[in-house]
Amino acid sequence: MKLRNAILFFILLLSIQVLAQKGSIKGRIFDAKTNQPIEFATILIQGTRISSTSDLDGNYIFTGVEPGFKRLVVSLIGFQTTVSAEFQVQGNQITFIDVPVEESTIQLKEVTVRQNFTAKKIESPLSVLSVGVQEIEKTAGANRDVSKVIQTLPGVGVTDPNRNDLIVRGGGPSENVFYLDGIEIPVINHFATQGSSGGTVGVINPDFVKDIDFYTGAFPASKGNALSSVMDIKQKDGSKDRLHTKLSVGASDAALTLDGPIGGNSTFIVSARQSYLQFLFAAIGLPFLPTYNDFQVKLKTRIDDKNEITFMGIGAIDDDALNLGIKNPTESQTYLLSYLPTYKQWNYTVGVVYKHFADTHYDTWVASRNMLRNTNFKYKDNNVDSTKTSDYKSDEAENKLRFERNYPDLPVKLSFGAGVKYSRYTNFTSRQLFLNSTVSNLVYTTQLGLFGYQAFVQASKEYFDDLLKLSLGVNFAGINYNQNMMNPLNQFSPRFSISYAVSTKFTLNGNVGRYAQQPAYTTLGFRDATGVLVNQNENLRYTVSNQAIAGIEYRPMEFMRMTVEGFYKQYDFYPLSVADGLSIASKGTNFGEVGDEQITSTGKGRAYGIEVLYKIMEMKKMNLTATYTYFRSEFTDAAGIYLPSSWDTRHMFNLIGSYKFRQNWNVAVRWRFIGGAPYTPILAISSNKAVWDISKQPLLDYSKFNSLRRANTHQLDVRIDKEFYFKKWVLNLYTDIQNAYNFKTQGAPIYTNLTSTPTSDGNGNLIYTPKTDPANPSNYVLRTIDNFAGTILPTIGIIIKI
Repeated sequence: MKLRNAILFFILLLSIQVLAQKGSIKGRIFDAKTNQPIEFATILIQGTRISSTSDLDGNYIFTGVEPGFKRLVVSLIGFQTTVSAEFQVQGNQITFIDVPVEESTIQLKEVTVRQNFTAKKIESPLSVLSVGVQEIEKTAGANRDVSKVIQTLPGVGVTDPNRNDLIVRGGGPSENVFYLDGIEIPVINHFATQGSSGGTVGVINPDFVKDIDFYTGAFPASKGNALSSVMDIKQKDGSKDRLHTKLSVGASDAALTLDGPIGGNSTFIVSARQSYLQFLFAAIGLPFLPTYNDFQVKLKTRIDDKNEITFMGIGAIDDDALNLGIKNPTESQTYLLSYLPTYKQWNYTVGVVYKHFADTHYDTWVASRNMLRNTNFKYKDNNVDSTKTSDYKSDEAENKLRFERNYPDLPVKLSFGAGVKYSRYTNFTSRQLFLNSTVSNLVYTTQLGLFGYQAFVQASKEYFDDLLKLSLGVNFAGINYNQNMMNPLNQFSPRFSISYAVSTKFTLNGNVGRYAQQPAYTTLGFRDATGVLVNQNENLRYTVSNQAIAGIEYRPMEFMRMTVEGFYKQYDFYPLSVADGLSIASKGTNFGEVGDEQITSTGKGRAYGIEVLYKIMEMKKMNLTATYTYFRSEFTDAAGIYLPSSWDTRHMFNLIGSYKFRQNWNVAVRWRFIGGAPYTPILAISSNKAVWDISKQPLLDYSKFNSLRRANTHQLDVRIDKEFYFKKWVLNLYTDIQNAYNFKTQGAPIYTNLTSTPTSDGNGNLIYTPKTDPANPSNYVLRTIDNFAGTILPTIGIIIKI
C-alpha cells in the first residue's frame, strides 16, 4: 500500500502543470578596484536578447526568467566586458548575483563575448579551468561532491573510485592546496589521510559553492606551497530578500542549509550534514561502519562602499567503527576485520577576510586557524579487553595571518603580500615494526611549535592592444625547523607566463616556474625508538619542482573550446623513506597517515605528458566534454633508479555529456577509462608468523616495486534530474546510477593466512582460522583472495528549497 501511494504521488507530481515557474535575478554591478557602484551598465543574460541596466547604486533586476543555469554579460564604455560566474535560476526564487568589472586599458573596439570556459588570468594563461554550478550539481557519478567533479578534469587521475585523492599531472596526492574564499583549508575530505589530501567524501557543501578555479600548473605567486594543483573555491553570499531553507537527502547523508539577510548590510549561509551510511553498510554486511558529520558557515558584512568583512567556518567529525556483529562473516570480511583499525577524526578551519578598497588599490587581510585531530587504534583480535597492537593520536594546528595588496591600474599590474604562521604539532605513537629483519616496538611522544613565513610579488603587463601578455612572479617561504628550511633562498620560487593571441580564435600560451612545498608535519615530528627527532637535520628540505608548460587554445565558436597542453615536471629533494629505500610519493593514497617515518630529502621525480580538451557549453541545451591525458609518473629509489609511481596509469579518458529536455528534465552521462595501475609483489618472509601478526598484511618486495600491472578499467555513470516549481517551494528529484554496466575492476592481489573453508566454533558460528604451514610451523600458509571491485550502485536524491 505504501509503495502504491508513493507511485501515485510521483505520477501526480509529473502531471502537475505549474503556472508560475519563472525566476528573478537581482544584483549589483561594481568597480572591482574601488568597490564603487557602476551606473548605466548594460547587463545581458548570455545566449538571449534579454537585457537590463544598472541604476545609480549599481543595482539591476531581471524578472520572468526561465529556470536553468545562466551567466550575465556586463558591458560599459571604459570597462572590460565581463562574463559572470555561472548560477542557477529556479522558479519562484530570486537569485542574487553581484558582478565586479575592471576598467579597460585599451581603446574601445568590437568585443567578442564568449562562454566562460576558463578562469585564466594574465598570471595563469593556461592550465586553469573554471568549474561552475551546473557541473557540480548535475555531473553523473559525482553525487554533488566537489572532489569527484574535479576528477573529471584533464590531467586529474584517481587511485580508487571510492576515494577523493587528486592525482594531478602525475604528482602525488599531498601536492595540492585548497582555498575557500581566500582562506587555506588543509582538509577538504572526510576520513582524510594525514600528511596527504585524500579521503572518501567531500566536506564542502555544494550549496555554498559559487564557482571553482582549478589550477593544474602555472600557479600565481600568491598561491604558495603547491606542487601539483591549487583549488580556489569561491562561496556564495546568503540571500538578501528573506530566509531560505534547503533540505538535501542523498545516497549517504542528509543536509540542511539556511541562508538569508541579517539587517541591511549582512547576509549569512549555514549548513549541517549528517550521514547515515553506517546503517546501509550494516544492512549489506560490510565490515566497517563509517559515520560523518560536517558543518559550514559564512557571514558577510558590507561595512560601507570601501570596507567589507567575511567570516567563515567549516568542520567535520568522522568515526569509522568495525562491524563486529556480522554473523558468519565471509573470508573477505574476516580478512578486512583482521587488520583494519578503528578511525576517529575531527577537523575545523575558521577565518576572517577583511577587504579595504582605495582609489588606486585594494587590500586584503586574512586571519585563520585550522586544526586536525587524527586517531586510530587496533585491539588484538578485535577484543577491547585485550591490549592494543597499535595506537596513534596526533594534532595539527596552524594560526595564520596574511596581507595582500593589488594595484590593477598601474602601467604594470602589481600585486604583493606576505604572511606568517605559528604551527603546533603533537603525536603519540605506539606500534610494532618489522625493520632490518627484526620485530621491534616504536613508542614516542612529540610536541613541536614552529614559526613560518612566506611572501610574494607578481608583476604583469599587456602589449599590442592586449595581444601579448606577460607576467613575472616570485614566491619564497621558510620555517624554523632547521637551517635549510629557514633560509628563503632555498625556497626561492620564480615563475613566468606568456600568452599571445595569434588571432581571435588561436592563442599560444606558456609558463615556466619553480615551486616549493614544506614537508608534512608527520615527518617533522617523527621520533625513532630512542626518542630523537631523526628528521631534524640538514637532510630534510622543502620539496622543489621545476615545471614547464606549453599549450594552444582554439575557440572556433562562441560555445566551443579546444586546447592541447604539454607539461614536464621535475622534482628535487623529494622525501625518501629510509626504511623502504623508496619515495613516499606512492604512500599517500591509504587511510590513516603518511610520512611518520625517518626521511631524507634525497629523492627525485619526474612527470610528463600531454592533455587534450574539447568542450561544448550550452549548444542547443547540450553540454559535452571530452578529455584525454597521456602521462608518465616516476620517482627514484635509494639507488637513484626511476620507478613508476602507484598512479602511473598512463592513459586517462573522460567523456561527459548532458542534455536539458522540456519540462525541466535533465540527463547526464559520464564514461571514463583509466589505464592499469602498477603494483608490487610480496616478500616470501611475509608468511612468517611473527611478521604477519604485526599488521595482518604481507610485506611488499620493494626490490620489485611496481613491476606488475593491473588491467585497464572503465565505468559508465548516468544521472537523471527532474525539477518541480511550486508557488513557494522547489522540488528536485534525481537518480544517479554509478557503474551502470557493472564493470568489475581488478585490484592488486589480496593475501590471507586463513583457511579457505570455515569451521564451526561449537556455538553455531562459522569461523575462518589461520592455517599453519605443516612443513614449517613458524610460518602460515598464505593464499590469495579474488580482488575485483565494482557493482551497479543506484542512488536516489531529493532536494527541497523553500
